[in-house]
Amino acid sequence: MARQEPKERRCILKFEEVSLIFEEGHPILDRVSFEIWSGETRILLGAAGAGKTVMMKIALGLLRPTNGKVYVFGEDVTGFDERKWFDVRSYIGILFQEGGLFDSLTVEENVAYPLLNQARFMAGGKKPTAESVRPDVQEALNFVELGKTMSKFPSELSGGMRRRVGIARGSVTDPELFLYDSPTAGLDPITANTIITLLIKDRELRNTTTVIITHRFQDGNLLANFRYNPESEKLEKLPAGSPFLERTKFMVMQNGRLVFEGTEAELAISKDPYISKFSMHPATKVS
Repeated sequence: MARQEPKERRCILKFEEVSLIFEEGHPILDRVSFEIWSGETRILLGAAGAGKTVMMKIALGLLRPTNGKVYVFGEDVTGFDERKWFDVRSYIGILFQEGGLFDSLTVEENVAYPLLNQARFMAGGKKPTAESVRPDVQEALNFVELGKTMSKFPSELSGGMRRRVGIARGSVTDPELFLYDSPTAGLDPITANTIITLLIKDRELRNTTTVIITHRFQDGNLLANFRYNPESEKLEKLPAGSPFLERTKFMVMQNGRLVFEGTEAELAISKDPYISKFSMHPATKVS
């Protein structure tokens, strides 16, 4: 079911001077600050080892910053223990690289997993059952056009289909924030575009705040310039001057620091030689 856009936008994810320093003393993240508001999309670019995935892990509470503060849904979560993070993650969707599915579980069991194991779906201490969540699982799989794969195992699916199941698993809880870690990595261009189309569809129909790590500028270009039309079930290009163009911003990481944050137009005119590499060509990949 589509989530209605709130009357007042609110800050969904905020980093305030966040640093992460390992024992060797080298900063993995160096004083990173940004704010992401409800309904916005962020495309996170950067060379390998720039700190992109580390930022995502901190946003999920899988790593704790050495310095700075992290706010999720307006709440300071910096010092949260694992129990408190368990509750917060109930409202966050995540697509790991390669889909991150459990090989020993069927597609249905994989998608049902968040509903069966997250605290906010255990109202009154009553744990939901596989049967009770099956309609939600079916709906999530229908959304990614894999409704007939319920009984299959991940090994029976192609790489693109596994990513789509991962999207279904991440979206089945109707999260306010969805984090995607390299969702198109290793896929052919046609399949990659299918994945990005699903991301846009989820963003538009559910008003999901979206953060995507990618090496493909084309992914960001589609997210920044297109919307999903539920009537035609196709993407349509946003007209020039549309206010929705401002809702998608690009962030470029370099050696643990956030060196650029702005719109696609601002990215295109950057004179910085490192930053400009990410807008030169749709297939650009920096390593």
